[in-house]
Amino acid sequence: MIASSNFLIPNATLIVEVVAFLIVLGFVAKVVLPPLNKALGERQEQIRTALDAAETARVEAAEADAKRQETLDEARRQAREMIAQANKAAERVAAQAEERGRIEYERLVARAEAEIASARQRAVDEVSSKVGTLVIAVARQVIAREIDASSHRALIDEAVAALRGSVDTTASSPQG
Repeated sequence: MIASSNFLIPNATLIVEVVAFLIVLGFVAKVVLPPLNKALGERQEQIRTALDAAETARVEAAEADAKRQETLDEARRQAREMIAQANKAAERVAAQAEERGRIEYERLVARAEAEIASARQRAVDEVSSKVGTLVIAVARQVIAREIDASSHRALIDEAVAALRGSVDTTASSPQG
């Protein structure tokens, strides 16, 4: 019984257990492990594909972000150009309006000066014709009267007073 109690000596039970273990191990290796390995490989491939897709999406997102930023910068640049062009156009319109106003002002001033000169000339012509008429009337009166020194002097004073009155009314009229 000594030999049967020693666990280091192989007996038939140990050999049957080892054979059963090897059969189970062979069964697991032939039947269970291939589908399990296949499932693990597929899962590994899915993870790899997902990681590749995530990396591709990250790269595309970075490219899209860069493109968006570039588009935004371009839009800002165009907006600045449009504002600058609008400011230039506004300045140009203001300058043109100012030039038209200046030309219109000069035209009105020239027209007013011409009207004033024309009115002045009419006044001078009118005074000249009145003076001429007055001189002729005085000459007729002088010829019609007797020529003595006192009546001659009174006639001249009367003509000068009438001439002064005529010039005063012409100078105070709204034409001049």
